[in-house]
Amino acid sequence: MTTKDRTPLFAIGQQFKTRGRHPRLCTVTDILTTYNSRGKVVKIRYVATHELMNQTITDHDVCETTIAMGKINEKDA
Repeated sequence: MTTKDRTPLFAIGQQFKTRGRHPRLCTVTDILTTYNSRGKVVKIRYVATHELMNQTITDHDVCETTIAMGKINEKDA
């Protein structure tokens, strides 16, 4: 499934909730794409932020599955 034309599933601005005992509302702020020497996409990761005690926390390694499980639609917000 790693082809050169692979595109990210989620756009910047997509909101999702983390799983666990204390879920947090996160927002995708950037998309990181890694290519190998042949120009094929090896990995797509997302950068997401959330607020914690009035500070912005950034996670630079969020996978698509995490966002898909906690995805918030506009009608749910």
